[in-house]
Amino acid sequence: MRTHFLRGVPQTQRDAPQDGAFYGPESGTRWFGLWDGFFAVSYFVSATLLFISGAHALAIGALTLMVPWYAGFGRPLMVSGTAGPRNLVFVGVLLLLFAVTTTFSLSGAFAMFAVVPMLIMSVSMPRAIAMVVAANLWCVAVVWFRGESLGLSVLQVLPIALLSIALSTLLGLWIKRVVGQSEERGSLIEDLQRSRERVARLSHEAGIAAERERLAREIHDTIAQGLTSIISLVQTVEAELDDSPALARTHLSLAGRVAKESLAEARDFVTALTPPALRGSSLVQAVRRQTDGLVAEAGLDARCTVQGTERPLPMAVSVVLLRSVQEAIANVRKHATRARTVEVLVAYEEETVRVVVRDDGQGFTPDDSQEGYGLRGMQARAAEINGSATVTSHPGQGTTIEVTAPLGAVGQEAVSE
Repeated sequence: MRTHFLRGVPQTQRDAPQDGAFYGPESGTRWFGLWDGFFAVSYFVSATLLFISGAHALAIGALTLMVPWYAGFGRPLMVSGTAGPRNLVFVGVLLLLFAVTTTFSLSGAFAMFAVVPMLIMSVSMPRAIAMVVAANLWCVAVVWFRGESLGLSVLQVLPIALLSIALSTLLGLWIKRVVGQSEERGSLIEDLQRSRERVARLSHEAGIAAERERLAREIHDTIAQGLTSIISLVQTVEAELDDSPALARTHLSLAGRVAKESLAEARDFVTALTPPALRGSSLVQAVRRQTDGLVAEAGLDARCTVQGTERPLPMAVSVVLLRSVQEAIANVRKHATRARTVEVLVAYEEETVRVVVRDDGQGFTPDDSQEGYGLRGMQARAAEINGSATVTSHPGQGTTIEVTAPLGAVGQEAVSE
């Protein structure tokens, strides 16, 4: 295409064609087959009229030469939309052949129906109009010089020539407008296609980023936490082997159980299945198991309480709340080294359900913790179900993590049993 967009305005509306076709390949090739058919009909009608009138062989020959001249030289120029000296050569030879045809037989003037569109499609409009006037006046000149032998007078053919010039001018303006609109439409289509490709690329990149974020959260909330617990238990076992072998065996057994659960979590998040902790159990049961695990691993005084009437929840809500509890408990293991008690609350309310994890550790300043992935991941999970996650903590006063999920904003898909 020779038209492009600059600041949203098509070039065809700013710059008129200087010298050449009024359309490029995108706008012209779609309907050029119809033009080929029209050219063929015009040639055959003109040739038939020449044969019927007993025209000179030179007239028929010149008319016939227009066909290969158009097919081999002019048509490629029109289809490509190029402009330059080659276009002037094409229309110059075309007018010469037309002049020879009409000089030896005025019946060849019918070829004007094919010649005029080619002039308009090959050169700029001012030049095309000048050549159309010259072609029509040439027919008048033929009558002027050969009027007696033809039985015609200039006054008889001049009105027809003037009418032909007027119609040719209107035809040229119409062709110019239609082709200009076709060019602009082609530019719009190309711009739309580029926009679609850009949107598809951005959507693909956003999908990749979202999937990476999801996998990072899953790995952090399952495998990473499981491995952290296993490392902690193994280190404990190393310290107990000599003095407390029975307690060491208990912790080894617990490490094995955590390893199996982590392996199951890894397999299930890869296949996007329900977390094993929620399979066949409720949110409260899964949270209590997490609390019991904290008691067994860290020896803390951890309690799980339920407020309100327990009821089935959408799986999306259960997964987010369970992962939040897992993250909060993992933070207690890693950071709340001075903690002695941990309270976990699951509160069922009329339109929301929330979990609260509170410890009496050394606390921290929440603004300084935002670099940590766990809390950011917790907030991202809550946002996915239109919920919220808040962290309240002060140095020396422990930490409280609260996650709230609105039940009405989440699709009522499969619920945990």
